[in-house]
Amino acid sequence: MIQAQFDPTARQNLSVVAVEAKVRKDLSWEQIADAAGLSVAFVTAAVLGQHALPAPAARAVADLLGLDDDAVTLLQTIPTRGSIPGGIPTDPTIYRFHEMLQVYGTTLKALVHEQFGDGIISAINFRLDVKKVADPEGGERAVITLDGKYLPTKPF
Repeated sequence: MIQAQFDPTARQNLSVVAVEAKVRKDLSWEQIADAAGLSVAFVTAAVLGQHALPAPAARAVADLLGLDDDAVTLLQTIPTRGSIPGGIPTDPTIYRFHEMLQVYGTTLKALVHEQFGDGIISAINFRLDVKKVADPEGGERAVITLDGKYLPTKPF
């Protein structure tokens, strides 16, 4: 039976244990995702408490990380989403994404609405990818792809 989690505490606690196991076993998120058979972005988000994993993926992740049967069950529950407490984020990496949306959020909204009309980009029917590429001017660049299904507003 599908279950939903209404108090994020259990998933947050599991995330702490899972990340500690990841570090102890010197695993990458890619290795964990490969074991689960799903994308690295989805599995990372799931282990960090933002998605439910299908049963086989939950079992594979738990086995790889050395987690118990309770963790397998909890990894399958639908979480209360949202991993950043209220206010402006203080972690520099997360803050930069906040800053990008402060600067470009209205631009993204204007361009999406001009090209698609009134509606939203789904974060449910969604894909995320992060790639490191060489910068022609030296160093490296991050290429982040947010790929969400467009859902039009429907008058009722």
